[in-house]
Amino acid sequence: MSLTTATPLILMDPGFLFWAPLLSTEPAYVAAASSYDLDVWPVAWINLGATEDGTKFKYSTKVEAIYVAEFLDPIRQATTERSGSLAFNLANYTLNNVKRVFNGGTIATVSGTGATTSSSYVPPSPGAEVRCMLGWESLDHTIRLVFYQTINSGTVEQAFGKAPAKAVLPCEFVFEVPTTAPNAPWKQYAAGPSTGRLGV
Repeated sequence: MSLTTATPLILMDPGFLFWAPLLSTEPAYVAAASSYDLDVWPVAWINLGATEDGTKFKYSTKVEAIYVAEFLDPIRQATTERSGSLAFNLANYTLNNVKRVFNGGTIATVSGTGATTSSSYVPPSPGAEVRCMLGWESLDHTIRLVFYQTINSGTVEQAFGKAPAKAVLPCEFVFEVPTTAPNAPWKQYAAGPSTGRLGV
């Protein structure tokens, strides 16, 4: 019997990145023609716009060995810890994105309206940070990820320099277990049959 390897169904391009308040209504996840393209994200989900180099989803599981005196090898590997994050550098530099990156705070109108509007931003007090939901969709509309409760962690370093350099808003949103279903930090969806994104 000869063996062959099928052409892989690869995933390319940075996709689309979304932000929403906690407990926002999710899309219906109804696929048509093996695509989510017609299943729009509800209005609460803000498209965060372009990123510097795409989005990185990390999720790690830590296991530790359990030993007994009678065996040299561990008799079981037990999960002791899990953690994950979604990291990206927002190229869409707006005051509302600054507020999202710093987990809340206050935007106020200083003066004017329309083209004369002047606004200010103050970050939140420690302990008053706001959690959010995040979403991601592949450019071909076949893969979706939803992260149910996240908070941006770490240093937000903004570099203002000469072109072609540009200022970005660095983010690494870390996951928490949400207080409502599905009681898991994230969920992934795939559109299409076994010959598509479902696979075999």
